[in-house]
Amino acid sequence: MNKMSQPNHIKVAILDDHISALDSYQMRLTANKNIEVVATAHFGDELEGMLDQHAVDVLILDVGVPNSAENRNPYPILHIIPRLREKFPQIHILIISMYEQPTFVRFLLEAGATGYIVKEDQEAIIRLPEIVTSVSTGGIYLSGRLHNLLAQTSNEESRMLSRRQQEAISLITAFPELDTDHLAKRMSVAPSTARNLLSRAYKRLGVHSRGAAAHRARELGLQIIFPEEPGK
Repeated sequence: MNKMSQPNHIKVAILDDHISALDSYQMRLTANKNIEVVATAHFGDELEGMLDQHAVDVLILDVGVPNSAENRNPYPILHIIPRLREKFPQIHILIISMYEQPTFVRFLLEAGATGYIVKEDQEAIIRLPEIVTSVSTGGIYLSGRLHNLLAQTSNEESRMLSRRQQEAISLITAFPELDTDHLAKRMSVAPSTARNLLSRAYKRLGVHSRGAAAHRARELGLQIIFPEEPGK
């Protein structure tokens, strides 16, 4: 990249519940004098408050992060990314994740992520300051192996559920206590719309309950709705 195109100072925030990963990213990023890590968080419910308090250019985001210390269900990332893009339009979102299933990656990119690094991609982790700099100026980065995986996978499998149906399923998985009225409020839709989204999602998945929907989503590789622990 031409040095003239690089910003003078890039402010980065990181959401990751693994301290070793946070330490590694901070060490690599702060070795570059043009990059400052201004905030970190371990739980999803800390994210928006953190971004309210700090001006951020690039958000590094893990997926499968718990909502909080009390609620270990996965943070509803599919619901959150579009909200972040609307509320903080200046922020570029770089995903670093153990997951590399094509449908999973495609969902996140369509939701508004501007880069995706697979954690096993050690070359990309080493080049993290360079990648963050590129993403901060409007570039898009994907780990090399993802290009082939995305090209080989039909886009049709990610269309089994509409994005709003995916969002509804991810929310009820993250917050099992949500009734339809509160789900509707979180999605900024009418309760009847929320009911229809769930009903149609259940029908497409061939299930009749929330738990069955999460299980079926996992079987179909829709880890963005309910990620499994890597290695299971």
